[in-house]
Amino acid sequence: MKTAIVTSDTSENHLTGDGHPEQPKRVRSIINVLKKKKDLIWEKPSIVPEKILKLTHTEDYIQNLKNSFPQKGIKFLDGDTVVSPGSKEAVFDAAGSTIRAIDGIENKRFKNAFCVVRPPGHHAEKNKAMGFCCLSNAGIATNYLIDKYNYKKIACVDFDVHWGNGNYNVLYDNKRSLYISTHQYPFYPGGGTENDKGKYNNSLNIPLPAGTNSEQYFNAYDRVIDRLIDYKPDFLIFSAGFDAHKNDPLAQFELSSEDFYEITKRTLKATNKFTNGKVLSVLEGGYDLNALAESAFNHVKALSETE
Repeated sequence: MKTAIVTSDTSENHLTGDGHPEQPKRVRSIINVLKKKKDLIWEKPSIVPEKILKLTHTEDYIQNLKNSFPQKGIKFLDGDTVVSPGSKEAVFDAAGSTIRAIDGIENKRFKNAFCVVRPPGHHAEKNKAMGFCCLSNAGIATNYLIDKYNYKKIACVDFDVHWGNGNYNVLYDNKRSLYISTHQYPFYPGGGTENDKGKYNNSLNIPLPAGTNSEQYFNAYDRVIDRLIDYKPDFLIFSAGFDAHKNDPLAQFELSSEDFYEITKRTLKATNKFTNGKVLSVLEGGYDLNALAESAFNHVKALSETE
């Protein structure tokens, strides 16, 4: 079976204003390079069931979010989270891409999937938008796997350079999930220390200093692998941010594009025997367009090679 790319034109209608790093060209840059791979399946998002939204975010927040999109111009939901008239479809399609991906994997239409969508999701908490993010796409995916398919042990590995406070918040008291994050510390959004373990010791945070290079990163990543092997997940989610790249303008890690192939490959090697290769990846950060496209291509290359 093949790897699917789930994406939507609505991603490009989410306008954030001139000079904003979370821009429509991010998705286009990835799609342009992935089109060169001829062994991929292309899919469109599904609709997120209302029940799953309410399992992930508070009812008040969902209603306020739906009412927050402007008729014209742009609007700030927080200091750096911007929405425009076209953002509503993009936000809900980004979350809906995980629903289509999961159903396709479960129905054996494809073996795994990468959701090339924006806005990202890993900073969105149960009751607030934050850090370019409106909905926790990974959290929605986790709750859908539990509610629809009765999964018991879902691992979410977040290799974005920023700590996924939203993923942590949404999954904090979810007994059926394990959230793991490697990230630059101290750095936006704050938190993500080794003391942030979740309510049921269901989180592992690995804070790393600015300037972390490939060797140092992979030495630390061994802890991710060990925890995954110990946990034995039956489904794997990647919160796939590519802003740990050395060329990224918003952070200070020193990873190469090829390192994202290695991150993906090592994670799959450790988990495939437990997950039977069932993997969903959803795009988070990455703000240098060339680095983003190269890194995402390497990530998908590793996904498509897995048995």
